[in-house]
Amino acid sequence: MTTLWANSHFPLARAARAMLAAVMPALLPLVFVALASSLAMAQGVLVIVNHPHPIPLPRPMPTPPSPPTMSYKIKELAYTAKVVDQIAQVQVTQSFVNTGSQQMEVSLVFPLPYDGAIDRMTFLVDGKEYDAKLLEAKKAREIYEGYVRRSQDPALLEWVGRGMFQTSVFPVPPGAERKVTIRFSQLLRQEHRLTDLLIPMATARYTNTPIEKVSLEATIESSIAIKSVYSPTHAVDVKRPDEKHATVKFEASNYLPTTDFRLLYDVGDAPLAASVLSYRPDNSDEGFFLMLASPNHSQGEVDLTKKTVIFVVDRSGSMQGKKIEQAREAMRYVLNNLHEGDTFNIVAYDSTVESFKPELQKFDDATRKSALAYVDGLYAGGSTNISGALDSAFAMLTGSDRPNYILFLTDGLPTAGETNEGKIVELAKQKNVHRARMINFGVGYDVNSRLLDRMSRENFGQSQYVRPDENLEASVSRLYSKMSSPVLTDVKVSIDIEGAGDSSSAVNRMYPKQVMDIFSGEQLVIAGRYKKSGNAKITLSGKLKGEDKKFDFPASFVEKSIDQTHGFVEKLWAMRRIGEIIDEIDLKGMNDELVKELVALSTKHGILTPYTSFLADDQAKPSELADSRRNLDRANLSLKQLDQAGGQSGFAQRAEKKQLQEAAGVPYAAGPASANARGADGLALGGGGGAARFRNVETDEEVTASAVQNAGNSTLYRRGKLWIADNATDVCEEKDAAKIKKIKRFSDEYFKLVSENTADENAILATQQAGEELLVKLRGQAYQIE
Repeated sequence: MTTLWANSHFPLARAARAMLAAVMPALLPLVFVALASSLAMAQGVLVIVNHPHPIPLPRPMPTPPSPPTMSYKIKELAYTAKVVDQIAQVQVTQSFVNTGSQQMEVSLVFPLPYDGAIDRMTFLVDGKEYDAKLLEAKKAREIYEGYVRRSQDPALLEWVGRGMFQTSVFPVPPGAERKVTIRFSQLLRQEHRLTDLLIPMATARYTNTPIEKVSLEATIESSIAIKSVYSPTHAVDVKRPDEKHATVKFEASNYLPTTDFRLLYDVGDAPLAASVLSYRPDNSDEGFFLMLASPNHSQGEVDLTKKTVIFVVDRSGSMQGKKIEQAREAMRYVLNNLHEGDTFNIVAYDSTVESFKPELQKFDDATRKSALAYVDGLYAGGSTNISGALDSAFAMLTGSDRPNYILFLTDGLPTAGETNEGKIVELAKQKNVHRARMINFGVGYDVNSRLLDRMSRENFGQSQYVRPDENLEASVSRLYSKMSSPVLTDVKVSIDIEGAGDSSSAVNRMYPKQVMDIFSGEQLVIAGRYKKSGNAKITLSGKLKGEDKKFDFPASFVEKSIDQTHGFVEKLWAMRRIGEIIDEIDLKGMNDELVKELVALSTKHGILTPYTSFLADDQAKPSELADSRRNLDRANLSLKQLDQAGGQSGFAQRAEKKQLQEAAGVPYAAGPASANARGADGLALGGGGGAARFRNVETDEEVTASAVQNAGNSTLYRRGKLWIADNATDVCEEKDAAKIKKIKRFSDEYFKLVSENTADENAILATQQAGEELLVKLRGQAYQIE
């Protein structure tokens, strides 16, 4: 995203700039005075001090008429990138309309991803090339800071320290639409075999209206097979036509991006590849790491492991109508996507239990057609005998030489056979002697969601929740398409760091806790903590076509990070850890230490949950953020909601918990337009962080918490007119008044801070708007910026 600057700000008032452009050579002995430079009051007055017959100014000065409005709206923002062996050709296209009543003279500024990596930059307006300059970081800093000083708007502070692409001025008549295009080539960074594509997108939040369409398409072409493809910032769709090509897409409507786009990928010739990123902001504490592992992605080159799939489907009376038809469609999808050599069966249950065949069937065209006919004849009616259905399914399994998957589907509570939740879970665990992976689908709000979570936890699986307005067949087919082709099964991960001794103590709290299988076309994403830095060896072991195999990969764990480039790793780990804490409390009961950790992680990272949503109360006293006893009591009270095993609230809580446990990227990277759209008339007056969100479990709706903002890797909490950074929540305005240094926004002292700050620290300052105050710690000193 490029930032549009109307030239009332850069470098002189709009109206005056137009006059000066025409008569500057004759005006050297004259004095130019810019009375105002805001978008709303873009006026200037020329005072001719050496006129031979001075004309006195009228007294009193008449009130000037209201100036014509100046504003614009971005209609479309499109990014394309073609990456070939670490070189990216990037194009940014922005369509915008002058929605004001007079012609705008505008310039565009594009913050560079990082210095020393950009080449061959061109700028076009409606296909016509204009002059533009590529400025290195030092020169760009002067322009960024100069803009902030003149406009009294901190919006661009977060890009201080980056280079800049600055265009020449071009006109936009009122009502006219312009399509501007920037093209450049970029040498991408590589670290630990991971190539990093970074595209500045966050400037889009400095517009006051949603962008109608935002799209990004990146194609990757490599001379070596592409393995993991991962975005920590955006939910992307990845397609792989073959081993050496991948296409990544992101699309959204009426959107305001709130962070830059990042894409990481690695390459390798081995059947399986793994890479590690580490992040340690404080070397006195444990570090954080992210591991990506991926097999070959072309099924023609993958030695697939044969598997067993048993579909256990609820056909009780509550499944009548749309549900049973969608269940049939889901089974048809699975049956049509089994592989040669797989075995399968179908168990259908209501108050009674029956199966397609008494024993497992070898998949071929004949058994597929016979099973499809059986599915067509399924009807709904009767009670729900969950325990009996699982007994029948587990009894069909004949061994552990191949991975076994039970796809279990229900829309209600157990009402026939064994109905006690605890006993059903225990019986399933006892019967599952062949370590089947139990994939549970809870359909609608009437399901016992806690029962499903307990069964999946005890049976090496996971639970999926399908809301009443969602399509069951789509949910089942989406998950099955990911797990249809296992490559390495019964996976174990070990990490040996040089000099760390026992590998089990070198790393800890890795999530997901339980990795069973790695599938073709998918990648494993593990987040964890480490105690000791240094070179390391990662070992992935498991079974390949029933035979024991292991793969070793080199890695490195940093002693102390020099910047926050990989800060997202900490936040991703925190999300998964919060999900694990909630799961522990849900299935094993309350624990004060876990609740304390839940509150601490939520506060530090701005990851709100239904149990820590009180952090978004902007009417609370600032001191309450650091009141651990009060916060613990409020969290304990909210956690009592987990007593609800079923119903809408129970469903919403378990679905939210699952989302945290399986988080693949940091939250709030891009979101719908809401409180993030700030200011007016184009460039916003400060602000622009990503608002935190959480799920209201009573309504099962997502809530935007505008009082909690994410700025880079930091979190800010609003209390009245005061924003408190997460690193200053322990500072009390009253008790610690003597320790707090107060400075005025846009003063010389303020800009001295800016010059000493990191980019992430300036991103915090950039969120502050007029009339607001900010409490933040910078280099150990608490500052209150007024």
